Amino acid sequence: MYQDKVLTCKECGREFDFTASEQEFYAEKGFTNEPGRCPECRAARKAEARGNRGGGYRSERQMYPAVCAECGKDTMVPFQPSGEKPVYCRDCFKPQPRNNW
Repeated sequence: MYQDKVLTCKECGREFDFTASEQEFYAEKGFTNEPGRCPECRAARKAEARGNRGGGYRSERQMYPAVCAECGKDTMVPFQPSGEKPVYCRDCFKPQPRNNW
């Protein structure tokens, strides 16, 4: 039913094979568009996206100043402390008993 096709990568301009088995896989998944990038460019794009989880396309995580409830040292935390619960620095943090609401 499917036959191998030769496509051109929109990223690097190289030709690549879109095999019959790949076409069948795309059809089973409900994909309607053919791949626009060769396997190498697709892999590079995925690796870039994974590497940018802390930055790049996303902005840096907002950090807030706090004082450690155990040692009193100034620290930075990734949430805005409300004052209702204790906040710990990296050195003092350890699993604390939690109230099961």
